[in-house]
This record gives sequence, structure tokens and C-alpha cells, in this order.
Amino acid sequence: MTSHRKPRLADAAEIAAEQGLTPARISGLYNERAANAAGVPFPEIADMRGRARLWDHAAVTEWFAHRPPARLRGHTPPARAPQDLLNAAEASRFLGYKNPNQVTTYVRDHPGYFPDPDEVEELGSAEHPYRRQMWRVQTLLDWMGTRPGRGKHAGTKRTAPALPDVPVDGDPDELLGASQAAALLGFKSVNSFSSSLSQGNLPLLETTDALTEGGRRRWTRRRLLEQAAERSSRK
Repeated sequence: MTSHRKPRLADAAEIAAEQGLTPARISGLYNERAANAAGVPFPEIADMRGRARLWDHAAVTEWFAHRPPARLRGHTPPARAPQDLLNAAEASRFLGYKNPNQVTTYVRDHPGYFPDPDEVEELGSAEHPYRRQMWRVQTLLDWMGTRPGRGKHAGTKRTAPALPDVPVDGDPDELLGASQAAALLGFKSVNSFSSSLSQGNLPLLETTDALTEGGRRRWTRRRLLEQAAERSSRK
């Protein structure tokens, strides 16, 4: 029998801190769920801690990824040269997020959702290395104009970017990224793949086979096909 990791739970205060809102606003989004996000309701409560409501953190993060806060829809980034490089905290502020870790959260928890960094600086020492990821202002502006959840116009229907055509009989040791993984596993989008991964529903992919310079996770085709078979056996 396959065991499933319990999802990480978060209360309104934690979610509010990540999204730059107030706990009261998070509760309001839940109470108004039947009418918000163009018919896509805020996630249901997963548990209670005393009187505090708890939500599945991955599900809530996914919901916000498709429905940016209202303040972002009207946010005008400060004037910067298109080639200026911003680190993750600077990029978060440039995009209008109050939480300076928002870009880091997107990169870590939602592979394929946020653009790869334009430059990566190798810093620290041999014993304690770390990387500084940098994005050009133009890269961030392009993402603002095309990101999922940026709003709908009358008469238009938002569609997720098409996934690549990935053959199952290719080199079993070839390293594949999130969009290719989503295609091999039968997901409809990178976001749905990322959500399932963050919820612990793809246990064989918790171990990565490689990381790119930008910190993007990569898996071998062999590992992905093993996960696809395991996932199919649970259906």
C-alpha cells in the first residue's frame, strides 16, 4: 500500500505574510470563495488548530499563482533600465510584492512558473557556497505581461501554454525539466504538475537528478517513467 505524505498546513497569518496581505483578508477570501477569482473558489479548510483555520499550503499557493493580488493588477513598476539586474528580493519589490521572498517561493515551489534567472553569481566559499540569482528588468516586465492569472478580458479564454511533445522511448538518462515532466506524467499544465509535486503526490521526484545553474530541478526520463507507472497504479 502506497503511503502519502500529509500536506503542509498553514493558517491565515502565515499565508497573509507570504502574500503581503492581512489575516483578515485571507479569511475574507475564504468567506467570499463562491464569488472570487472568476469562479475559481479559494481552497476549502483542510483542518483546524483550536479556532484557527488551516489550509493546504500548496493549494493556496497555487490559487494565488493563478490569481495575483488585486494590488498587482494596478501596480506600476518603478522606472528602471531594461538591462538592469535585480536579485530575488529586488525583483519581488519591483513586481509589487510586499513579501521580499515571493520570487524565491515561486522559483522553489513552482518550477516552470517564473522565468529562469538571466545571470547566476557563484558566491561564498568552497565550504559554504551559495548562488545569487539575477533577473533583468525586461525579463520581469515580460513575465508581468504574460503570467498566468493576470486577469481576463471580456470574450477571451485563458489557456495554459502548450506542453512539449516528449517521447517515452528516448534516452533513459536524459535530464528533463518541469514542462517535459508534466507532459510525460500526463498533466495538463506545468502548474498542475508543480502543485502535485509540492503536495507530495509524486514521491519519486522528491529526489532530483540534477540542478541547473538557476536552481531548476531536473529528472532523468527513467525516473519520470517510474513515477508515471507508480502514479498510474494508484488510479
